Amino acid sequence: MPEKLDLTQSESVQNFLKAVYKLQQQQERVSTNSLADLLNVAAPSVTDMAQRLVAAGLVDYERYKGVVLTEAGEALALKIIRRHRLIELYLVTELGYALQEVHAEAENLEHAVSDRFIEAVAAKLGHPQTDPHGDPIPDRDGSIAHRDLYPLSEWPLAADASVSRIQAESPEMLDHILERGFALGATVTILARDPFDGPVTALVDGVRQVVGHQVAACILVEPKTD
Repeated sequence: MPEKLDLTQSESVQNFLKAVYKLQQQQERVSTNSLADLLNVAAPSVTDMAQRLVAAGLVDYERYKGVVLTEAGEALALKIIRRHRLIELYLVTELGYALQEVHAEAENLEHAVSDRFIEAVAAKLGHPQTDPHGDPIPDRDGSIAHRDLYPLSEWPLAADASVSRIQAESPEMLDHILERGFALGATVTILARDPFDGPVTALVDGVRQVVGHQVAACILVEPKTD
């Protein structure tokens, strides 16, 4: 009898579970069309993968209702996310990569390295809680820290905040954000916000900057504590 294929070792399966996890942060069940758009594949391919992963016990899928991760599926998704974010941080802090370069590199490496390598990276970096974008790094047991962060597009006027997370995977968007000083830890004060999703004017470490509403929505902040 041929050896049964371990689907959890498949790069496409791991990417699928990561995508479901990401979309589940905004909706309870994830539509196949949303997954197809995120993964850049045809909707029938998503349905086929979902049905395969139901048999493997990694997702629950109902036609017209979408996909949700099982406990086993979520554990595997968080394991891959942990790998990705630790690799990104290692590339930035130890190898001198620019923030705009690390996402694509980590996408390749996360599937290739061993668990031992990842835990060695975590130890080398002092078991960090966030990656270079400010995204939380899941613990080995899959637990993930929660922080109350707010989009800069919604932050009140004249209240000091600290940039804590940048939710932009596009290198062009990251370039745009970083060129305007919105690095992690930067102090931001909103001076003005135009109505109807207009631009936001802010002081960023004392320098006046103007960014569009869509850009401001990608920059997450929390109250300045010092």
